[in-house]
Amino acid sequence: MSTTVSGKSGTWRNWAGNVTARPVREVAPASVEELSAAVRKAADDGLKVKAVGTGHSFTAAAATDGVLIRPQLLTGIRKIDREAGTVTVEAGTPLKRLNMALAREGLSLTNMGDIMEQTVSGATSTGTHGTGRDSASIAAQIKGLELVTADGSLLTCSENENPEVFAAARIGIGALGIVTAITFSVEPIFLLTAREEPMTFDKVTADFDELFTENEHFEFYWFPHTGNCNTKRNNRSAGPEKPIGQIGGWIEDEFLSNGVFQVANLLGRAVPATIPTIAKISSRALSARTYTDIPYKVFTSPRRVRFVEMEYAVPREALVETLRELKAMVDRSTLRVSFPVEVRTAPADDITLSTASGRESAYIAVHMFRGTPYQAYFTAAERIFTAHEGRPHWGKVHTRDAEYFSKVYPRFGEFTALRDRLDPDRRFGNDYLRRVLGS
Repeated sequence: MSTTVSGKSGTWRNWAGNVTARPVREVAPASVEELSAAVRKAADDGLKVKAVGTGHSFTAAAATDGVLIRPQLLTGIRKIDREAGTVTVEAGTPLKRLNMALAREGLSLTNMGDIMEQTVSGATSTGTHGTGRDSASIAAQIKGLELVTADGSLLTCSENENPEVFAAARIGIGALGIVTAITFSVEPIFLLTAREEPMTFDKVTADFDELFTENEHFEFYWFPHTGNCNTKRNNRSAGPEKPIGQIGGWIEDEFLSNGVFQVANLLGRAVPATIPTIAKISSRALSARTYTDIPYKVFTSPRRVRFVEMEYAVPREALVETLRELKAMVDRSTLRVSFPVEVRTAPADDITLSTASGRESAYIAVHMFRGTPYQAYFTAAERIFTAHEGRPHWGKVHTRDAEYFSKVYPRFGEFTALRDRLDPDRRFGNDYLRRVLGS
């Protein structure tokens, strides 16, 4: 199978539609060797190179006016090592396909985010995470990876091989090279019991430490313009399986959470004055429910309503204060916010530019319906987040730069020095990386 090359200069758009780019050419390599050749050819032509997955990032991390690498031919599981408890997978494999394949083999990732449309390399490179008291992001489950560097060579890294690259490249934002394969830690498949129920904002913030401590995975959504939240607790279970019924699941997850929610957001965008009323109705629309199923069917959910998102990680001990400040800001403003605010947690990890690097973290994500002006809301929220030394998600909207990151990431200089060594000519650079990492 040969490389697919498009000589036409088309426009690339991300999933949310807020980022566009016009690459000189697009390449879909069918092997690591073809990818290496594409990187060397780009260097000969004096062009930058960026790889793009499904475009679920809200930043321009993957945008380029040079060569756009599409990894859709680099997919599938290379190897399952049951003795070591690992799976090696091609970088372009969608998380959805990986999760389903692992389930068929009786295996699972320990933790994951709530969207599984991304490729494994795109999700890990930007720091995609779920929520967990003890289990961390998808990138923290990486045991090894392969990387095509700026000269076209293939670099393999793990805790024992090129450990300084491994420490950084698990969340590399595309700055160190193009990931071609990832080895994840996996475990025998298990069951999770999910308990979803409404709770007031005041109660969930007052009891947050207890809710966090007592549950393996706890998250909640606060609906702006209301005092209402929806909570979700996921804990391992001995079973038996009790999945969501087909009809009940369709009503809540498709009809209400996607269909009706889409219509409500369209109405709110057209008539912003209706949003507080819609929020009050939306916050009471979902009923309490409990179900037990395999991990990816509990952790993930369909997201068909398109939006723009900002998310910051703050120290976990600062979460409640930060969230109360956010609510007070929305309450006293003229903002009209139709999307709930999502709150999750993660333990500290050892990845150089992980948002949870070296500290227990809590994530606060704010969203706006696609096509709705979001700048005023995000600017006000970002002011609150940064006052608490927040670290923005690398794939979600933010305005921070290298000077800011050098203050909130103790190992920031470690990453930029490694970048200088691996990509001195900035073959993998773009405007976004110039802003967040420096020249």
